[in-house]
Amino acid sequence: MSLLSNEEVSYEQLTTGRRWFLLILASIGSSIIYAPVYLKAVVYDPLLEALGVTNTQLGAVFSVYAITALICYLPSGIIADKVRMRTLSSAGFIGTAVLTGIYALMPSLGTLYALFVMMGITTILIWWGVRYKLVRLVSTEAEYPKRIGLSYGFYGAAGLLIGLVSMGVMGAVGSNTRLGVSFYLWFLAALILGLGICSLLFIPKFKGEIKTDGSGFNFSEFLAAFRNPVVWIAAASLFFVYFFYTGVTYTTPYLTQVLGASAVVTILIANIRTFGITLLSGPAFGFISEKFKPSRTIMAGSLAFVVLVLALLVLPTSASVVVIAMLVIILLGFIANGSFSVVSAQLTEGKVPLHYFGAATGLLSVIGFLPDTFLSIWFGRIMDANPNPAHEGWATAAAYNQMFVILIVAAVLAAAFSALLFLYLKSKKADTVDEAPLEAVAETAESVTETAEVVAEAVEAVGELTN
Repeated sequence: MSLLSNEEVSYEQLTTGRRWFLLILASIGSSIIYAPVYLKAVVYDPLLEALGVTNTQLGAVFSVYAITALICYLPSGIIADKVRMRTLSSAGFIGTAVLTGIYALMPSLGTLYALFVMMGITTILIWWGVRYKLVRLVSTEAEYPKRIGLSYGFYGAAGLLIGLVSMGVMGAVGSNTRLGVSFYLWFLAALILGLGICSLLFIPKFKGEIKTDGSGFNFSEFLAAFRNPVVWIAAASLFFVYFFYTGVTYTTPYLTQVLGASAVVTILIANIRTFGITLLSGPAFGFISEKFKPSRTIMAGSLAFVVLVLALLVLPTSASVVVIAMLVIILLGFIANGSFSVVSAQLTEGKVPLHYFGAATGLLSVIGFLPDTFLSIWFGRIMDANPNPAHEGWATAAAYNQMFVILIVAAVLAAAFSALLFLYLKSKKADTVDEAPLEAVAETAESVTETAEVVAEAVEAVGELTN
């Protein structure tokens, strides 16, 4: 494996070992580079205490990152089609490593806002397009659904390992949560820096990964993606899948604040739910998608998620059912991670071509990851509006019940849009849907608007029931 070689290579020229190495690098990198930003998903209560902020403030900090990410998703896809994977990967990793080191100093709230904006640039504008594009470059079109599922398996393995480190650190420092969180962030900074160096040394120059006709940056790829109804329907599907995927992280504080589980046990379950279960769910959903189509797989997974959340709602809120609740939460993680891991495969199901695949994933991300801009603040306000008088910063069971009902609505809509994609592709009865008519986009947009109105009404109803 040559280092910093200028020779361009194609998929066929790569050895099987080289393909797997690059798949693993992109996969574990996508887990580790976002670990500092999404730290609250694993160590929510310790992070809250270490930073000295409220639930709403912590949600606002993350929302600043999400808004930056939203701005960067689309250009990140275009950049991924114009700049070498080697350059983007190494720059994204090294920049994020530096910012994580600053985060480890536990800065003030104002500095945190600025820090998370800059992380939005390094992890999204620079690095985001790398994961999907690099996996696509080391896969054939037929292999992609399986490979992206396996990619999430490696993602889960890396996340579980670093999560176990977080559990060990928090257990070792005891009540000194500030020291524990800071040490863990330094550990992440070192890992991310190592990934940046590996990217610089081992990612080759791929034939066809960028255009060489001198056309430079333009929006032609975006316009082509915009004209494809598959991208729009897949984006709506991703929006609701990602909504319940990220929303399920609030089962972490639920275990501690409502069911009375210890911090160490909660961190262990959070790591299993977030990363460990992905070792199985990612590959499993990838193989299932290859056989039954990604859209049908996501539809079934979303409906299974609804059943599991309903089970969590009917369980008594006492320590006597904590083990059962943990099992349900792990199963929720399995379904959420599995469904999320194959959402992008809906693009290959709809035969979105490689020459604007990066732009398509950028547009997909702009719409699909919108929940990050408001969900953390929304749920944080729900928690702060239902405070637990016995413990500052904690919320009551009523707050979590309200959030769980909202997640059910999101899962139902995820199933609906996945079914819509399957039916749309079935109705086309063609080998490709590339450059489909704009009338289909208008029809899809109308469906999205109508669905959004249903969501608003459902959320309003939930608010009335829980107040």
